[in-house]
Amino acid sequence: MDAKKTAIYDCHVQLGGNMVEYAGWALPSEFTGLVDEHNTVRNDVGIFDVSHMGEFFITGPDTIKFNNYILSNDITKIENGQCQYSILLNEKGGVVDDLLVFKYNDEKVLWVPNGANTDKDFDWIMARKDGFDVEIVNASRSYSEIAIQGPKSKEVLQKALDYNLDELENFHFVDDVTLDGKKVLISRTGYTGELGYEIYCDWEDGDDIWMKLIELGAKPCGLGCRDTLRFEASMPLYGNEMDEDNSPLEAGLKFAIDFNKDDFIGKEPLAKKLEEGLKRKLIGLELTGKGIPRHGYAVLKDGKEIGKITTGYLAPTVGKPIANVIIDAEEAVIGNEVEVQIRKRVVPAVIISKRFLQKK
Repeated sequence: MDAKKTAIYDCHVQLGGNMVEYAGWALPSEFTGLVDEHNTVRNDVGIFDVSHMGEFFITGPDTIKFNNYILSNDITKIENGQCQYSILLNEKGGVVDDLLVFKYNDEKVLWVPNGANTDKDFDWIMARKDGFDVEIVNASRSYSEIAIQGPKSKEVLQKALDYNLDELENFHFVDDVTLDGKKVLISRTGYTGELGYEIYCDWEDGDDIWMKLIELGAKPCGLGCRDTLRFEASMPLYGNEMDEDNSPLEAGLKFAIDFNKDDFIGKEPLAKKLEEGLKRKLIGLELTGKGIPRHGYAVLKDGKEIGKITTGYLAPTVGKPIANVIIDAEEAVIGNEVEVQIRKRVVPAVIISKRFLQKK
């Protein structure tokens, strides 16, 4: 396989991971099976190697000003030590990427963009930094990242950490703490809908920390269940629910766009779209006939195509064939009976809320 290897690659092979290429990286799709790993994260604790994600440090006197110009959310509304979900928009209001911002202080932030978009994002922001007194460093190959997720994640992680996790609030982070003798950054974030943390460590420490967490009771999980978990929890994925041609408003991400702050890239077209009224909308769908909805399948009403499925699964926790769909706004009504084109068959379905997962 001609793909980049994370520092944890040899551990994955040793543990029997089914290695696949994803975003140019060799990563495990599963170890013991998608459903088994999905249920582990919902009920116990699992770990994911997400070292393919990017890390950019932005520093300097204009750090806040630059962030608020190039990202959709308002970084002045969060405190030092807090994380914020934000969107990198293009001039047409499409999505270049979605990412997390870690605010150290007014002159230092960390961005964590999607692994598949890291190089594109870095070129994008470097081409738009003129006039701002900032330094931007792509440190993506300096860090390993491990996500530990599930109701028992805190219990397992605490055993190896010299920091009291009771003090770490949701969407906050702490840097320079020690995990099994190694300096790490810990954030209370994740992508599964469960209690969880993400660990950033020196690249070469990734394999030791991975094996230590397994020794303490965490179970290795792959990319397969990572996608079913985020989908059930109504978390969007770049390339599925949003991309450079699709508006984040149609993907239900208005909460991450602050129209009250000063001008930012993409503000004007999105404000205009909002004023005119959205023509399409992201909503849920449940297949009532036999079949499994998949990404790209057409959604029909009276034989006419009204939209597309962006993500679909026989969801392990929900136990039903469900999907995210972007359809014409007037058809996005809960209870609306539609059809899904599955190859040569037309299968009945119904529009539902996309809040699929009932919180415990």
